[in-house]
Amino acid sequence: MFKRSDDVLISQALAGKKSAWVTLVKRYEKGIYNYALRMVSNHADAMDLMQDIFIALFRNLHTFRAESPFKGWLYKIAHYRCIEYYRKKRPMQSLDDTPEQTDEHSSDCPEQTLFAQQQSSTLIKSMQRLPIKQKLVVELKFFQQCTFEDIAHQLGISTNTAKSQLYSALDKLKLYLADDLIKQNINSSGVEHV
Repeated sequence: MFKRSDDVLISQALAGKKSAWVTLVKRYEKGIYNYALRMVSNHADAMDLMQDIFIALFRNLHTFRAESPFKGWLYKIAHYRCIEYYRKKRPMQSLDDTPEQTDEHSSDCPEQTLFAQQQSSTLIKSMQRLPIKQKLVVELKFFQQCTFEDIAHQLGISTNTAKSQLYSALDKLKLYLADDLIKQNINSSGVEHV
């Protein structure tokens, strides 16, 4: 089936065609929701943030100049909304409240599905411990598959700074994940090691 380009949908949406707007939102809502969920680690807040992102998109769509891909521009809006979220809320929620994300392509094997969910949950919990700038770079690089140049452009930083923040974040994630693995092993064995 013919898939309309973002540029065509934008033009139609700006001309008042509601179906074009709906198609544009549906095309990106899952990615934006997952982005928001990884950033705030709470389903309700992620839904609110997603709604805020699409409202900002609706209000600013006329300013899109197609100088860069629409997806990058949309995620730049998401980035700014996420920063505003942290400035307003400064969340102090428990890491135990982190929702588990499900993968639509998960295996039918219950053990593999459970293991994948536990790994995803552990990674999301570890990401929540990162500073917001590092979390955003990890999100853009690994979940949105952006290049370092795209990340630098979206965040208004140099390419070298984007690389530095990513490598620093990965070093921290390794430590956090190792710490979580040790805690899980202690909890599952029921024996406390000193």
